[in-house]
Amino acid sequence: MAELAVIFIGAALVNNFVLARFLGICPFLGVSKKTDTAFGMGMAVIFVMTLAAVGTYLVYHFVLIPLRLEFLQIVSFILIIASLVQLVETFLRKVSPALYKALGIYLPLITTNCAIMGLALLNVIKDYDFIRSIVFAVGAGIGFTLALIIMSGIRERLEFADVPGPLKGTPIALVVAGLLAIVFLGFTGLVKL
Repeated sequence: MAELAVIFIGAALVNNFVLARFLGICPFLGVSKKTDTAFGMGMAVIFVMTLAAVGTYLVYHFVLIPLRLEFLQIVSFILIIASLVQLVETFLRKVSPALYKALGIYLPLITTNCAIMGLALLNVIKDYDFIRSIVFAVGAGIGFTLALIIMSGIRERLEFADVPGPLKGTPIALVVAGLLAIVFLGFTGLVKL
């Protein structure tokens, strides 16, 4: 149980996919303007990451390894992730049209989000079993959501701040993202991976 806690905390805080591994920067910067949208995107990423971990684990261990087709892991992982994103996109379009519209182009971009692919590949590289893969995925998704929500809260406050003209918009967002990455470095000694 302690090892699962270490994997979870390591994925969420110590090796945060956005702020420590620098994966998933496009949706991080694109969707972090409003907290509601950031939260919705975070929930979608948690869902896709968890199901991607399950799907890629099963395909890798029960199809690719027995057939000695490990070299097809990237192609098969992309197909699994794309299918899951289509499922989420269809679900959000039916259940929450406002969130679907707010996420815009960033929702289909989860398909090519390097954080999702990185998760699937890291599960293979670290040779996690099924439970560890799921814990790693949930931790990574929560860390991604945490980074999105913190960034969106800061960006909402920056709209009313006196920011110099050349730094308005994306430049100040990049400065804040860099500072957040430095803050998350403080978690480095929290767990030994």
